[in-house]
Amino acid sequence: MKRPYRVGALGAGLVAAALLAAGCGTGGVASAGQPPDTQSGQQLFTQSCGSCHTLQAAGTSGTIGPNLDNAFAADVAQGYPQSSIENVVLDQIRLGSGEIATYTTIEHGKGITPQPTMPANLVKGQDAIDVAAYVASVAGQGGFTTSGGFASLGTDGAAIFKGAGCGGCHTLAAAGSNGTVGPNLDQLKPATEIVAHQVTVGGGAMPAFKGKLSPAQIQAVAKYVSSSAGK
Repeated sequence: MKRPYRVGALGAGLVAAALLAAGCGTGGVASAGQPPDTQSGQQLFTQSCGSCHTLQAAGTSGTIGPNLDNAFAADVAQGYPQSSIENVVLDQIRLGSGEIATYTTIEHGKGITPQPTMPANLVKGQDAIDVAAYVASVAGQGGFTTSGGFASLGTDGAAIFKGAGCGGCHTLAAAGSNGTVGPNLDQLKPATEIVAHQVTVGGGAMPAFKGKLSPAQIQAVAKYVSSSAGK
């Protein structure tokens, strides 16, 4: 039995294309469901994936997971069919990332810092197909990109919450988000100081936003969450 495709950086010449075309993996090829809705896929991607991935067409600049434009730019340039890219993305959604560790400089020299992993089945069923189809339709179309950061969000707490992809992990009715990876903020009703600390240092599967968001942006999104939670 062939090993399922599990990658640290998506794309890589689509080495899994033949495997996926054969319907191997965790749920068959994308064409097995109803026709994908890329508009729904874009919305789901922004909510559930944008905090970790850069995708220029979606306006997301996450840096936890691979930059999807860079991951697929070479494949697009080489003329791989969109359906092959779609199936690679779909299988990655179903499998998740597995363990991830990166080398980094720490106080006493270089060491390994565990990184948050991509959970399997973050979106499921037709939603997963829609996301995969959307990513395949836009990723890498403009070639390689660099992350744009969050400076353009200013200090609008609601805009930061959305732009940083917080809704992909947290439920907050005021923001129209229903993520389940992290705590339900409407139930938790955290104080501003607690939110600011958590956004700054991260914890568990949540990345630290220190250095990505400015101190003023962290305070803005913390105030937005604390004042909106439970309402």
